[in-house]
Amino acid sequence: MNMHITMETHAENYLNERRQLGFGLRTPGYSILNFARYVDALNSQEPITVEIMAVWATQDKGNTGKPSTWARRLKKLRSFCRYLQQFDPRTEVPDDNIFGRIGQRLAPHIYSEQEIIDLLAAARRLGPSPGLRGVTYETLFGLIASTGLRVSEAVHLLDTDVDLKCGMLTIRQTKFAQSRQVPMHPSTTEVLRQYRSQRNLYIEVTDETPFFVGTRGRLLGHGLSLRQVSRVFIGLRDHLGWINRGAHDGPRIHDLRHTFVVRRVMLWHAQGVDVDQQMLALSTYVGHSMVTNTYWYLTGVPELMAVAAEKFEAFTQVPEVCHV
Repeated sequence: MNMHITMETHAENYLNERRQLGFGLRTPGYSILNFARYVDALNSQEPITVEIMAVWATQDKGNTGKPSTWARRLKKLRSFCRYLQQFDPRTEVPDDNIFGRIGQRLAPHIYSEQEIIDLLAAARRLGPSPGLRGVTYETLFGLIASTGLRVSEAVHLLDTDVDLKCGMLTIRQTKFAQSRQVPMHPSTTEVLRQYRSQRNLYIEVTDETPFFVGTRGRLLGHGLSLRQVSRVFIGLRDHLGWINRGAHDGPRIHDLRHTFVVRRVMLWHAQGVDVDQQMLALSTYVGHSMVTNTYWYLTGVPELMAVAAEKFEAFTQVPEVCHV
């Protein structure tokens, strides 16, 4: 390693290159810079080893003492270490053998149709009345359920991102620094049209106006915060008293997105559609960075395990071809 260049400088150069390619790297970037400063403080002439990284990983901010947390910290360094190998081939790259594999994704709560109906009805009744608050949250939760948007994507929509004439949403600079367009069902488009008409009675719209707006006092006309939306949802969830069928502490807003994906795959399966041929389109629609993230549902969600089992059974029953 060229010791005339600090590790922090290498980290900044690496992050700049990746961000120019469209990667956000907000959380990983913080960890990489933290690690680089840690290495510089050691003032060592030795190459970067897994041992050095492991010691850094165990010094997490929360002092959790959890190997799973340390494994996540190490994982954030892998690409950076490969980058460093061009300067010093002796640089090591951490793998899963140190602190074990990161825990598997937890199964989500898949909403029944009645649960979604009850959620939207409860949101509609939010006060004060008359007012915009109830219809805002009813429309927001309904949009997530009918399109599979991430809650952050729905909350950050601008009014100009919602094309009701074409029935199209424009999702800008999302989780993976990518933008995409999301077609909507005509019924969803009509609900958004009704909400916009009601909303415009309360606010003056500009190019920077959020589609979903706050309704009270100084918040009137301003965008909703994720914390605010989460607080409202938890209140509705507790009031409705759902029985949790997922592995998280309780049903989440994000589970509406999971439900959208699961119900779409189940519908294709019931209709006899070749699910494999449609998975790439579904992955693109919901904004997954890799189609494997969409395929996870076939093995990670109980409702789709039967679909995966039937696909495997059909595969095993394909007759062998005899070669004479």
